[in-house]
Amino acid sequence: MFAVVRTGGKQYRVAAGDKIVVEKLAGEAGDSVDLTDVLLAGEGSDLKSTDGLTVAAKIVAQAKGEKVTVFKKKRRHNYRRKRGHRQQHTILEIVSIGGKGGAKKAAPKKAEDKKADDKPAAKKAPAKKAAAPAKKSTKSAAPAKKAGTKKPAAKKAPAKKPAAKKTEKK
Repeated sequence: MFAVVRTGGKQYRVAAGDKIVVEKLAGEAGDSVDLTDVLLAGEGSDLKSTDGLTVAAKIVAQAKGEKVTVFKKKRRHNYRRKRGHRQQHTILEIVSIGGKGGAKKAAPKKAEDKKADDKPAAKKAPAKKAAAPAKKSTKSAAPAKKAGTKKPAAKKAPAKKPAAKKTEKK
């Protein structure tokens, strides 16, 4: 049986016993992981429903990928930057395909917790109305200048009138 799963923004065709390298997943070597985003499943040429289908996998190792060199340059500007990057990967071994599991549901509340929740909440005192805003004075006070503020823009000159056309006599 095979399945196509999506993890880390990529899709992988897997079968039981396969080892795949995926984007980093939380966990340590030996932990088990359920891949729940199954896009396609089948056996041979027959396709099966993927409703609730999961793929069980075991983390083999957490590793880093090949080093990628990032080099930036702007010619004639003496600008050169060289930087390297190694992507984090997780190596998975597919254990089985087909568990009808899903995300674990939260445990139901205990009887003691229900009793505490049944008590009505204490009534709050009615909120007082906000006082009416004070009237602003009609005179505008000059704002205090702060250090580092911009100077006011210079006044623009009035627009010039187009010059009258002179007629030439011949």
